[in-house]
This record gives sequence, C-alpha cells and structure tokens, in this order.
Amino acid sequence: MIFDTHAHVNFRVFDNDRDEVIKKCLDRGISIINVGSNFNTSEIAVDLANQYQEVYASVGLHPIHVDKSILRVKDEEEGINEESSFDYNKYKELARDRKVVAIGETGLDYYYRPKTKTKLAEFKAKQKEVLIKQVELAEELNLPIIFHCRMAHDDLIEFLKDKKLRGVIHCFTGDLNQAKEYIRMGYYLGFNGIIFKLNLDEIIKEIPIDRILLETDCPYLTPSGYATDRNDPIGVEYVAKRVAEIKKVDLTELINKTNDNAINLFGLDKIL
Repeated sequence: MIFDTHAHVNFRVFDNDRDEVIKKCLDRGISIINVGSNFNTSEIAVDLANQYQEVYASVGLHPIHVDKSILRVKDEEEGINEESSFDYNKYKELARDRKVVAIGETGLDYYYRPKTKTKLAEFKAKQKEVLIKQVELAEELNLPIIFHCRMAHDDLIEFLKDKKLRGVIHCFTGDLNQAKEYIRMGYYLGFNGIIFKLNLDEIIKEIPIDRILLETDCPYLTPSGYATDRNDPIGVEYVAKRVAEIKKVDLTELINKTNDNAINLFGLDKIL
C-alpha cells in the first residue's frame, strides 16, 4: 500500500473516467485522499470517499478561489470560480462525514496578485480571513489542515507561529530554513512531482522521514518518466522512488514510514 495524500480526482478533468482511474489505483494498492478546493469539489471528494473504502476526503476553500480579479479564463474552464466568502456552517456540515480526514486545502497564494499596493493588501487580507475561518473549523472538529502555500511561506509561518495545529504544508517549495521552521512547529511537508522540476534535494535530504508525506496534486505536476500528460495517483509511485533515491534509503522503508505518517496525521486507522 502507498498513500497519495493529496489528489484531485474530484476535479472535472476526470469526469469521463473517474471511476476507472480510482479502481486502477486501488488495484495497485494506492490509497487516495481527494482534496477539495471549493464547496463543489469538496462535495465530490466526500461522495467518492463514501463509494470506495481506501479513498478519503478533505474539504476546504483554496485561496485562489477567494478573489475573482486574479482568476484567468483557463481557471474558470477548469471550474476554479470565485467563492469570496467561506460559508462556515455549510462546510462544517460536509466535514462531519466520517470519511473526511482534514480541512483544506486552504492557505496563502501570492503567485497571481494585484499590482497596486492597496489592492495587494486587500487581496492578502481576504485570503487570511478565509484561512482563519478554516483553521477555526479544523479546531472545532479536531481535524488536521492541508495548507497550500505559494510564494507566501514567511507570511504563513508568521501566521502559524503562535498556534497549536496539526497539518501538512502540501507541495512544499520553500527554502531549507522555512522547512526546518515548519518541522519545528510540528508540521509535515508534502512532496510531489514538483521535485522533478525544482531542485529540492537538499531539503529532502535534511528533513527526517517522519515529517514527509507523499502526494501527487494530480492532475497537475506529472512526474518525470510518467508517460501521461494528465497526472493521476499512480504518479505517487514515481515520487516515492525519487524521494528514496535522494535520501538514499530503501524504497520499501520510505513507503512504510511515510504511510505511517499519513495514518498518524489523518487518523486513517480510526476509520472503519
């Protein structure tokens, strides 16, 4: 067994073959956590989790949905639409499902941002407001959080420094000092196909295996050597092999330890 702790088989790009993809992954021993990016994709993630034993869900509002001004035509085609406020009670009801193992993905994303200082300040404040509400929901339901962070690690670290939360910094792309600070605060770091595009070798070498989670972020970030344009949870096998190579550890050992990390963080052993 191997866990893909961050997948999006709930996204519309899988509409035509979603069940086929999931069954193929489960046949290979790949367990999946589908992560919501807004209410619609969160609902689909929960529905899928209740259809398949080794499939789980996380529900949340991705920061890129928060401000319509930064959305692109391509985003809207992919179902990334504005959801400018976080409906706490609606998400809470959905998150009470027994197969929901986390809140998120939520966080900060400064990649596409307004140009003026005033609009940028408003943009950051709105993302933080939505993040705070999701943190409150995670605390109320005693669930870990899946954090998305792009070009905003210093701000996220500042936000988290006085909080006692459980979670993972998914698709980690920060520097070594930031990685160490997250780990000092008790968080896990998620690695996916981005490690074939960015040189994160030093970070992966330095951090302990008991703080690493494997993921794909599919349909994005297809690993090098995986012969498909659209990534899927099978891509986690390529990520595992590469992480094991970088850390110079046995692949089976790496998978076993990162599986334990996933089970411990998300409480997967408590779900019947």
